[in-house]
Amino acid sequence: MSLAAQTGVHAARVTTLAKSHNTPNMLVMPSDVRDNTALSRFELDAEGDTAVAYYSLHDGVMTFTHTEVAPAMRGQGIASKLIQGAFEIVRARGIKIVPRCTFVSAYLSRHPADNDLLA
Repeated sequence: MSLAAQTGVHAARVTTLAKSHNTPNMLVMPSDVRDNTALSRFELDAEGDTAVAYYSLHDGVMTFTHTEVAPAMRGQGIASKLIQGAFEIVRARGIKIVPRCTFVSAYLSRHPADNDLLA
């Protein structure tokens, strides 16, 4: 039995380009986004804390309800990396999403290529 099957945690490798004032196209090293199905949330460890995106899953549709990033981690693109990785996992599973979380809605408006995931 796989580790994912044993723990209910599935992961995606994500590489993103982060924009900062000093280095506009700084490459961010791959980070692990996990689907913690037991807690119905995606997780990303960064800066000694864990960013999370909560969801509910019903009839093949995942509703994103809340994204949470510690205040010290904000403004670094961590929530965007979390949602990008979550969307990769969702897309691989072939399910659709409903963005009830304001951050996820804003992310989709900035990344229209992901609108194919909308239910």
